[in-house]
Amino acid sequence: MALRADEVVMPGGGTAVREIVEHPGAVAVAALDADDRIMMVHQYRHALRRRLWELPAGLLDVRGEDPLGTAQRELTEEAGITASEWATLVDLAPSPGFTEEAVRVYLARGITEVGRPPVEGDEEADLTTRWVSLPVAVRMVLSGTIVNSTTVAGVLAAQAVAGDPSALRPADAPWPDRPTRFADRMAHGGS
Repeated sequence: MALRADEVVMPGGGTAVREIVEHPGAVAVAALDADDRIMMVHQYRHALRRRLWELPAGLLDVRGEDPLGTAQRELTEEAGITASEWATLVDLAPSPGFTEEAVRVYLARGITEVGRPPVEGDEEADLTTRWVSLPVAVRMVLSGTIVNSTTVAGVLAAQAVAGDPSALRPADAPWPDRPTRFADRMAHGGS
């Protein structure tokens, strides 16, 4: 991440400084099996000092990797599954008042168990996975058990399109809010 200060011309003609947190962006996956169960990961999040239920997800931090490729890789790394059908489920800007972070959530179907690859870092060593029925996941959102904003949006969007898959966008749908400034800065030596 990086912090920048932009001088912005306000509607009244004056100027103001806006501090913006640059972020590489991220993807998440609402993976549904043939029984409409959604794959959830349970992992520790230090900012909240507890374990959270989340969708498999990851940062767009591999140079040249497209968002769908990142989602496919993260699904295998975190959940040990692959999918043959992909669509764009929902795009999010979690905190647009101070960060350009944007997250794309994919819907994945046609699930195949492949097993998780050997864990290379500490972060994924402690996560556990569980298939949760979509109605139970929705109740977990509404009860406050699921609080990660990307997961909340992904679960509710998956429920919303369950009866109308025609509402989905293609996996390669345009993503106008995808952050690029941080990646561009890193590509030029972090300047």
